[in-house]
Amino acid sequence: MPGVLSDKAQGYELPRRELLGGTLDLQLLPRAAYSARDPLQWQSLGVSLERQRGVHAIGSDRREDFDSWPGTLALTPAGIEVFSESPHGGEYLLLRWLAEPQGLGIASGSRRLQLPGHARALALGRQARRLLLDPNQDQLALEQCALQFAGLAVLDKPPTKAVRRTEFSRVLTLIDEQFAEPLSLSELAACSGRNELRFLRDFTRAIGMTPHAWLVEVRVQSARRLIEHSDLSLAAIALETGFAHQSHMGSAFRKILGLTPSQYRALRGGRG
Repeated sequence: MPGVLSDKAQGYELPRRELLGGTLDLQLLPRAAYSARDPLQWQSLGVSLERQRGVHAIGSDRREDFDSWPGTLALTPAGIEVFSESPHGGEYLLLRWLAEPQGLGIASGSRRLQLPGHARALALGRQARRLLLDPNQDQLALEQCALQFAGLAVLDKPPTKAVRRTEFSRVLTLIDEQFAEPLSLSELAACSGRNELRFLRDFTRAIGMTPHAWLVEVRVQSARRLIEHSDLSLAAIALETGFAHQSHMGSAFRKILGLTPSQYRALRGGRG
């Protein structure tokens, strides 16, 4: 999981809100290099919105490599020290309890748990991202979303049958490297060693999104970074990141982020 970052990154304020009278702290951590140690006073719950790789040590000094896939839900109880670092990071939604979880009617965890391919967590994480990025934030909608996400803290359902991580790691890497190119279901399925139908089912279960939905997410994430850090026109960025044209990119931005590319550029102080 990502470490705790400062409230500023990449030249702008990180989307962050204290909610429900200061009992919950919700923040959207960006894709950025980090190295942090976080002794947790209160319970936290997070979901990966992007793939992220690095090293971490949880509740000990033993550092281990990690490869966190999108849709991985992680619960960290109070009192467990977490060290984590990554050369690139990955967008991550993090919710902290600033009061006892029982005060919100939510059970507190006793050990750290992870559940990959959590479609509900990923959907709520993406919804919270849209709400946090909205310059006209809806307090009620944000608190409702945060509380629904907090309710996932009871990770008591058995995980679905695990897929072989190496196979889907190759697929995620292929999408990361070739997202700007046309990719077919047959090509992705072949990369995993499955037929198309089985690949579609297994990928969706492993990630919490369909292959096409994840490809569009990766394209939008890449476009966001170019908007923030380049002088390219929006039309050029659309073509650079695999969209057919600027309006195609605009539709994806509105669906995923709730903003047009122009609004996102103005909000994030991008160049141009």
